[in-house]
Amino acid sequence: MTRILFVCHSNVCRSPMAEYVMKALVRRKGLAEDFEIASAATSREELGNGVYPPARRKLAEHGVSCAGHAARQMTRRDYSDHDLILGMDHANLRNILRIAGGDPEGKITLLFDHAGRPGQEVADPWYTGDFDATWDDVLAGCEGLLTELSNHKEKQKE
Repeated sequence: MTRILFVCHSNVCRSPMAEYVMKALVRRKGLAEDFEIASAATSREELGNGVYPPARRKLAEHGVSCAGHAARQMTRRDYSDHDLILGMDHANLRNILRIAGGDPEGKITLLFDHAGRPGQEVADPWYTGDFDATWDDVLAGCEGLLTELSNHKEKQKE
């Protein structure tokens, strides 16, 4: 089982969008049992809150439910509990590294590092108001990540 944690600043826009998009992608491919997917924040600002309404509406437009989501903060234990920890931007990476106490196993990356866009950041709709751009970024990142993981799994079988 591959355990993935998506992380953004407050866990109400980008990281839950990535969590629920990735869950939908693996479910559609019949791979849900091969993954454990979650999301978290680096801050405490929105703890317990659901997905931000415009982000929730954008997910719903694409048939993706985020019902029951409650924002939570990443903990040091998340590092040992997950195989991949994916930040949405460079500030997230710095904070993830601080919370985790480093990255000795090389688990922490940007989402776009897995989608042929290394070093690029997922647009933050909290500031831009552009949930379409964030949807496009999250979808591209999650599709790229799933392709990478599927290819890796196939190579292991050979």
